[in-house]
Amino acid sequence: MSYRVCLVCMGNICRSPMAEAVLRKALADRGLADRVVVESAGTGGWHEGDPMDERALRILSDHGYDGSTHRARQFTKDWFDRYDLVLAMDLDNLANLRRIAPPGVEVRLFRSFDLAAPANAEVPDPYYGGREGFEEVLALVESAAEGVAKHVADEID
Repeated sequence: MSYRVCLVCMGNICRSPMAEAVLRKALADRGLADRVVVESAGTGGWHEGDPMDERALRILSDHGYDGSTHRARQFTKDWFDRYDLVLAMDLDNLANLRRIAPPGVEVRLFRSFDLAAPANAEVPDPYYGGREGFEEVLALVESAAEGVAKHVADEID
């Protein structure tokens, strides 16, 4: 049996797929790659089937991560029963997910697992900016991914 995590942003072409690649590596580094499934999705469906944003893919590649097989998907309410942990990249997507979540299902912010982050810290959307925004996103998700990986390890052990 696998533990399943879904990371969610708006369109599933920048933040959540970057976080997916980073979290997979963090879990693999802990020896958990075969016990945890990490996926991502967006609350909106306008990019469904599209690859990751080229800028996001380039930043990941430049830092040793692989996002080449990613295709955008939309998270729908019937997906909640597929996952043990659903994490939103920002407050808007957190609210969107909570609005469709069944009663009793907890959805959290991705950065809530980064002990150095302030309360309600978000991963900002880099889509309308340049390379520096994507670099910032990578740094933020790398920091939070360690906390998520520790949480998952504690959950499955």
